[in-house]
Amino acid sequence: MFDFLSNYDDPSLLGAFWMTVKLTVFSAVGSMVWGTMLAAMRVSPVPLMRGFGTAYVNIVRNIPLTVIIVFTSLGLADIFGMTMGAPDDFKVQGFRLAVLGFVAYTAAFVCEAIRSGINTVPVGQAEAARAIGLSFSQVLGLIVLPQAFRAVIGPLANVLIALTKNTTVAAAIGVAEAAYLMKEMIENEAQTLLIGAVFAFGFVVLTLPTGLFLGWLSKRLAVKR
Repeated sequence: MFDFLSNYDDPSLLGAFWMTVKLTVFSAVGSMVWGTMLAAMRVSPVPLMRGFGTAYVNIVRNIPLTVIIVFTSLGLADIFGMTMGAPDDFKVQGFRLAVLGFVAYTAAFVCEAIRSGINTVPVGQAEAARAIGLSFSQVLGLIVLPQAFRAVIGPLANVLIALTKNTTVAAAIGVAEAAYLMKEMIENEAQTLLIGAVFAFGFVVLTLPTGLFLGWLSKRLAVKR
């Protein structure tokens, strides 16, 4: 039934999913950093920062991810000559540009999740912290964000799962992740349904444990009010 897999050695199949994992991990880390900064901008007392954060989120999350990924490849690399430090290595360049696109897109959703967590923190805590002389950045970093992150582990888990599935878009710029290999197999083999089932199972294996673990962690660390 799975004879078609014999035409592709294990490193090809496992390597494709390993590429998906690497795309997810690097993009998730970058998205958390940039998304947290955007959330801080959105609640900042500085109008210019608030305006930038609001405009970025509203614009980026309404642009299709495929458009963003293709732009990072065609726009940044081909038109503006941005090679991400690897001008002679197409695979490395494609990977880095894909991560950049995923970070830019996913950070908008991370920002909104964290901002919703910030809104759950009682205003009185921030006011008390400001009353004893803490600056806005100190209030945010020491008082607000630690509670906000605990409150939004569940929503952030959904963003992470969506990011894992969104990595399939990287195939559009030639990154050899799971969807890229699946497309190659479908073009060369006749067992389309089986191929789809194999890759669907692979993504379930990647995302289901993540969702279960982060769901458990969300309940474990929930802020009792």
